[in-house]
Amino acid sequence: RVQVVESGGGSVQAGGSLRLSCATSGYIYGPDCMGWFRQAPGKEREGVAAIDDHGSTSYGDSVKGRFTISKDNANNTLYLQMNSLKPDDTAMYYCGTIPSGRESGTWVGFCGPYADFRYWGQGTQVTVST
Repeated sequence: RVQVVESGGGSVQAGGSLRLSCATSGYIYGPDCMGWFRQAPGKEREGVAAIDDHGSTSYGDSVKGRFTISKDNANNTLYLQMNSLKPDDTAMYYCGTIPSGRESGTWVGFCGPYADFRYWGQGTQVTVST
């Protein structure tokens, strides 16, 4: 079973930066898609960013130009560099992953911030104050 553990959250003032990390393990062939999504109290889940197995990235409109997603393919670790943080970025951030379709022999679906992630962790809290 795939394990997902997020870290790096914290409290920061508006305009500041944070870097989130996501350690994953338990794949047979590795991930086809990894990404970040967030959820604030009383709000719907919001897709933040995603990266596919070719390194192509995509972002939610609210974070474009401020957040950067990256991945260490050697150990399937995912990162999210968050700059110019705003109070609206306050949320629990989750890392999601979709194992390779070779495991199931099926297409895993599109890879984007709103992908159908199969596994995710407990989340890491990001709080941005004014």
